[in-house]
Amino acid sequence: MEQPGLIGDIGGTNARFALTDLSAPSPEILHERTFGDGEFASLQDAALHYLSDVAVKPKRAALAVASPIHGDEVVFTNRAWSFSRGAVQRALALDELQVINDFGAIAWAAPQLDASVRVVMHGQLAASLQPPITLIGPGTGLGVALLVGPRAQGWRVVETEGGHASFAPQDKEEHQVARWIAARCGRVSNERLLSGDGLSHIDAALRGVVPAALSAPQPGTRTAKEIVAAALQDNDADAKRALDLFCRVFGGVAGDAALLHGARTVMIAGGVVLHFLDYFLASEFMRRFSDKGRYRDYMQRIAVQVITHANPGLLGAAVALRNSA
Repeated sequence: MEQPGLIGDIGGTNARFALTDLSAPSPEILHERTFGDGEFASLQDAALHYLSDVAVKPKRAALAVASPIHGDEVVFTNRAWSFSRGAVQRALALDELQVINDFGAIAWAAPQLDASVRVVMHGQLAASLQPPITLIGPGTGLGVALLVGPRAQGWRVVETEGGHASFAPQDKEEHQVARWIAARCGRVSNERLLSGDGLSHIDAALRGVVPAALSAPQPGTRTAKEIVAAALQDNDADAKRALDLFCRVFGGVAGDAALLHGARTVMIAGGVVLHFLDYFLASEFMRRFSDKGRYRDYMQRIAVQVITHANPGLLGAAVALRNSA
């Protein structure tokens, strides 16, 4: 490897690291490792362990993190980690350290994704993506980003915290869920429904579990993994009801994001929907996405695709690092 670069995608649950060869003709992901929540006390410890393991000392790095990026101090939204950008750069002996938002990284990856890792929900699978492009998806949290261009200077990524916009319930079930989340969490954001924990919230609310205060354990809940498994076995009506509502709400929120961005393409990412992709594709997501009153025809002109690439955040970090050269 002539010019090794360190890349990372650190979310609320997993920390993924890899190398990329900056001298290669296109961005690539090499020697990937994934560390689960709790394996290391800090991002710095995880990165140092990874570099020791691969026995490479890169001088440049790009890390995508599930957090807004402002100034030197970075605090994760859904993980008990924080770090100083300067301190990490010194500890890893780097000449350059980029820190970008995790969904900003997925936006950087989008133009690199070929047809084999894009599944069409609506519209045509064009050879080139039609901007502006909204990137949105549930994982440990709900990520949102905007990709505009390309122009003479290339693509431009706008990092956002759109997942924390307020939730707007539309029917009796959604109001029921919103009241449950308000009782437990206080403010009801879209992320409180559209995330792994969000699916658990929906399921508990619809089953009539009494909400506890956020600072206390919540008995009677099921994990997202348990709910999805029960729904796919087709013998658990409560799980199907929760998953159906999750998909409907996601369609409405994704449609709102597209309207706000003036998007011509919406790309869905995040780890949650890939666990039930066929179910998701057959869900009412697109009905709610398009259900914008007088703007129904407008919405139906927007292409909607699902990203199935295993690590778009790592790929986007590699693209961002190459672009900074």
